[in-house]
Amino acid sequence: MESYLYIKSLHLIFIVTWFAGLFYIVRLFVYQIEAFQKPSPEKEILGNQLKIMASRLWNIITWPSMILAVFFGIWLLFINSNLLHQPWMQVKLGFVVLLIIYQFKCHQIFKQLQNGVVKHSSNYMRLFNEVPTLILFAVVFLVILKNAVNWIYGTVGIFVFAIILMMGFKIYKRIREK
Repeated sequence: MESYLYIKSLHLIFIVTWFAGLFYIVRLFVYQIEAFQKPSPEKEILGNQLKIMASRLWNIITWPSMILAVFFGIWLLFINSNLLHQPWMQVKLGFVVLLIIYQFKCHQIFKQLQNGVVKHSSNYMRLFNEVPTLILFAVVFLVILKNAVNWIYGTVGIFVFAIILMMGFKIYKRIREK
């Protein structure tokens, strides 16, 4: 039982660092995209520095954190395979898959920006940065409340939260443009 708690602690630590990396990398994408619009030499100076920062964050923190969070999560499921039969765990694992897909999409954008290719606006990236926030809220409530969650209210709550985030994004955009 004690080893289970150590593994669970490591799983949680790497989830925290994984999310930190995902939140910050997209923020760096915003800055990289905005740097591309600056005049020379500011464009090159900022662009090069942001590429280095993004590369270090992505390769030293975010990818290893994802791999270790998934590794320790699988280990926990191996130790306590009964969890796989719990509906809340099945839904949680669905959100984990979505988060991994998000990671791979971020990797695609990371590679593009490292090669000087900009395919998205900074506003798109700001909105894209809210995806892991929604997943984080969903997973935390699922894990803490487990079977006490009324699925209809939970689903509606996530959508309401998403709408509030969108409204906040639009308000922030208007303030920034002034």
